Amino acid sequence: MTVKLGVVGCGFISEIHSSAFAALKDKMEVVACCDLIIERAENMAAALGGTAFVTTDYRDLYGKIDAVLLALPHDLHHPIGIDFMKQGVHVLMEKPMAITEEECLELIQVAEEEQVKFMVAYIMRYHPQIVKLKEIIDEGTYGELFQMSIWTEQYTYLDPEWASVKHIGGGQFFSHGCHYVDLLLWFLGDPVKGAHMGTKLCTPWMEWEGTSNAIFEFEGNRLAYHFGTWGTVGTRHSYAIHAFFEKGMVECCLNEGKMILHKTRDLSRYFEKSDIEELIFECEPTSHLPFYELDHFADCVIHDREPLTSGATTLQGHRIIWRMYAAERRDEVADLRGLGLNDPWERIDGPWSPEAIAKIGKER
Repeated sequence: MTVKLGVVGCGFISEIHSSAFAALKDKMEVVACCDLIIERAENMAAALGGTAFVTTDYRDLYGKIDAVLLALPHDLHHPIGIDFMKQGVHVLMEKPMAITEEECLELIQVAEEEQVKFMVAYIMRYHPQIVKLKEIIDEGTYGELFQMSIWTEQYTYLDPEWASVKHIGGGQFFSHGCHYVDLLLWFLGDPVKGAHMGTKLCTPWMEWEGTSNAIFEFEGNRLAYHFGTWGTVGTRHSYAIHAFFEKGMVECCLNEGKMILHKTRDLSRYFEKSDIEELIFECEPTSHLPFYELDHFADCVIHDREPLTSGATTLQGHRIIWRMYAAERRDEVADLRGLGLNDPWERIDGPWSPEAIAKIGKER
């Protein structure tokens, strides 16, 4: 079976998928491209060989596709996702899943009712370095993991209208940080508590934060930290992960395609730089490798498998961010218990929405 795929939203996110589509042509074929700006759809179709159907109305794809990639403004994820599911179309949804808890729950419910696959496009979960790091953690290769630090440093300017909370559902932490909350849940297990601080300084186009700092405690006293910004005009890390183990620190340099083990021979002496650096894994030098994510989605559709980044597991990560946003407005530490990937999710936790969180600030 070759999955007939439609792409709705042919901007930057779709552009980075083009080479992956070509590599997956035996499993998945892009047969339709849709964008309100017709030139974008035409350009994507041309890049893929020029045979794809092109339109500005996503409803024109009904009956032509088996599955769809939705790369749209966040506030459109829910209504358009529901429409495709009700047409029996499998949905690969760009992150975040939707901008309210109610919308997320409805997407999951409708996917189950219509018996279609629903996967959130957490591209990082399928990255070769990330998969390798998960293997190292699970096998205890370097002993106990006690701290994980993640940096995502980039410049992302959005038109202030599109950077508004009504469109993106929050700030940098929700829109982009959700990738890394998902990774921390996968790597570290059940969360216990966390705190978030954000600022608009140097990202004035954002309604909420453009720079985000978040700290977490997980089961077994493991700690984690995530820093993300859309305001940097220079970076060393770009996208990087440091995992601290008993027997060394594993550095994932995603923009260099390298995983390096750092350790020190003589721990009895003060050191500022490890004297052993061992290259333990290499892959393509970029954080954006959509081939692996798309390959997983195609396999789920073809072989009737549940996606690794399903709606249910994604919802737990979104709830962590919503609880941390709410606690930030109360100057509190957020209680994150009950939000592990394997915890029950079929409930109303908030109910969370940007409006509900904003109201907390007004009540103070």
